[in-house]
Amino acid sequence: MRRSGRVIGLTVVGLLAAALLAPAAAAQPTPPPNPSDDELQRSQQGVSRQADEVARLTTQLADLDSRTDDVQAALAAQRESAEAALVDLQSARSAAALAKEQAAAARVETDAATVAIDHARARLDAFVTATYQQGMDTGPLGLLTGATSPEDLIARAEMNDLIARSQLAAQDGLERARVDKANADAAARAAVEEAQRREGVAQSAKATADAAVAVADQAARQHTAELAELASERVGVQRALDAAASTDAGLRQQRAAFTEWQKRMAAEQAARERAEREAAAKRVSASGSATVGRGSGSVQRVIDRAMSQLGVQYVWGGGTGRGPTTGIPDGLGSPLNRVGFDCSGLMLYAFGGAGVSLPRVSRNQFDAGQKVPISDLRPGDMVFYKNGGAPIHHVAMFIGGGKMIEAPYTGASVRVTPLRTKGLLPQATRVL
Repeated sequence: MRRSGRVIGLTVVGLLAAALLAPAAAAQPTPPPNPSDDELQRSQQGVSRQADEVARLTTQLADLDSRTDDVQAALAAQRESAEAALVDLQSARSAAALAKEQAAAARVETDAATVAIDHARARLDAFVTATYQQGMDTGPLGLLTGATSPEDLIARAEMNDLIARSQLAAQDGLERARVDKANADAAARAAVEEAQRREGVAQSAKATADAAVAVADQAARQHTAELAELASERVGVQRALDAAASTDAGLRQQRAAFTEWQKRMAAEQAARERAEREAAAKRVSASGSATVGRGSGSVQRVIDRAMSQLGVQYVWGGGTGRGPTTGIPDGLGSPLNRVGFDCSGLMLYAFGGAGVSLPRVSRNQFDAGQKVPISDLRPGDMVFYKNGGAPIHHVAMFIGGGKMIEAPYTGASVRVTPLRTKGLLPQATRVL
């Protein structure tokens, strides 16, 4: 992702080339002395040589800018993969914890079934013991043969039936308790096996996440070295360009005037961004802490929430629906107490104000809503970037007027910038 300073740098180059190709008198506030034909010819030849050098160095600077963008995009893709693996790890750990809870509940049911068997067996044993101790013959004719009268015979028959039913109930209770115990044991074994399986999945996810973070850290170190080399090369090219540009005394005066203009433009831009940030923050504050439902005001609230964070630093893995947070160690030696947003974290916060819950990773946010062609972009749509065949590595929000707001990369801050076309996916995502 190209820094805004590069665009200004290339504009400087264009103005320098124009100044070199312009007549010498144009560089002076007063008409210069009338030169001889020989002086004019030598001057023209010198200007032509310098113009050729400016063109060559301008092309070299553009190539360095493009290579730097590619390195930043490759690093962002590695970090997105690592963050996605961490999300998978959290899901696996949650599933494993739930499975452990279910296994514990199954063990409680098994214990309860064991107690029920013990109680049923105790009731049957008590019945058998009482029958033995009282010497009762509970066979088909045992009680009936000792009857002394018709009334006694009826009473004994009723007693015989009661004993038979009591014995049958005790035996049936024991059998049911045994069946319940077998079912509880089977359920407990299944729950334990599922808990072990889930734990294995969580361990595998942790290994994957650890490996992805290690790859991202290694890529960060490698890309840092590459970026340092590119920066050093760019300094050398810029120095050569400055030397070529300063050959003409009038050009130095033009450079000073342009530098002053550039500072003034940067100050005015900073003032505009500060005013936009403060105005957006006031609108967000005025609307209260409650989320706005999806409707006519929801898009403006989403944009206002994003704009209210202009200038907040980029932090890999930073940002939630509640605001900026600390992030993931980025392998570049950044302190862990840094608070800010990464690209997808800024979207979480912005759309949270409209009650929209988005996934954490940008490549998943791409699938969170309706796909619309870039030609049909509306304010509030999310736009996505990828580097060649790599996965999506960046998300920003289109805010209208050919501009977007984004949290770009480490070392930069939340900013408004013209919609970039390099790496832009042909489809955007609309959730409002």
